[in-house]
Amino acid sequence: MILFKPKLHIQHINAILKHQLPKSVDASRVTLAYFALSGLDILDKLDVIQENVEGYINWVYHLLCLQNDAAGFQNFATFNNIEYYCSGHIAATYSALNILLILGDDLSRVNKDSIIKSLKLLQLEDGSFMGSGSGSENDMRFVYCAASISYILDDWSGINVDKVVDFILKSVSYDGGIGQGPNLESHGGSTYCAIATLALTNKLHKLSSSQTHNLIAWLLRLQETGFKGRPNKENDTCYTFWVGATLKLLESYDLVNKKLLKNFVLSSQDFRVGGFSKWPSYEPDILHTYFSLAGLSLMKMEKLNEIVPSLNMTQRAVGHLMDLHKKWRGT
Repeated sequence: MILFKPKLHIQHINAILKHQLPKSVDASRVTLAYFALSGLDILDKLDVIQENVEGYINWVYHLLCLQNDAAGFQNFATFNNIEYYCSGHIAATYSALNILLILGDDLSRVNKDSIIKSLKLLQLEDGSFMGSGSGSENDMRFVYCAASISYILDDWSGINVDKVVDFILKSVSYDGGIGQGPNLESHGGSTYCAIATLALTNKLHKLSSSQTHNLIAWLLRLQETGFKGRPNKENDTCYTFWVGATLKLLESYDLVNKKLLKNFVLSSQDFRVGGFSKWPSYEPDILHTYFSLAGLSLMKMEKLNEIVPSLNMTQRAVGHLMDLHKKWRGT
């Protein structure tokens, strides 16, 4: 039996937050911060950064851009004082809003109207979303980010939901899984983004019974010991969440061999410095540390806060969001 070492993982995440990340990760800085802070939340140890909470919140707001049509949060603040370069990114906005909720902020400094207006500009005719107003890839990742942002801000006016649903249904592949877009390979990550989007928009019923059956079968075939993201690939700890959360949303998680899955994840712990790696005996990183913890939370691992599969936040953080929604609605 492999023991779970939460204290090591708390130390690992706290060390990441305390030591400045290299500039090579600037393009994902706010997302990595979200992984770290949400990881501490799952471990029920946000108290270890309590004295820095206000600083983290102010840093996130320092990333907010409202000067042009691409309103939202940036991943880093190098150019945020130069209007031409100040442009939000949909993934950074998703991560930033999650951080603010995890840290208990009331989102009062978020210009919700500007961000929702920008979502309209990012949605393409096929229903998908670009990452930023300056042009970028458009795929299922950003569809999910748009849905999550709309859910968090309690305003769906920036999204054409019917087009989103159509894009998702057209992205269902012959094997039952869902790709980043139509005619693209099925993938565990894009499948999660699609199903979570349907859950957030209350459109899961748009999948036919045969589509749902085939999708569940495809997801279950991704398990050997752990889950993999695609057939004929290696097991990978991050899919403990991506695939596991999708099965949760489809009410089929009980079909998972949780004993094998838990042993695979726990075998990927680093017992020297803490954290989880992609595979056993590899170097840990914050992405795989976070999604390993999130996946273990889905399995109701002792001492872990429960995560809400569709929003990828703890029930505690989502409870705070629900209180904000009531306040905004005057209920």
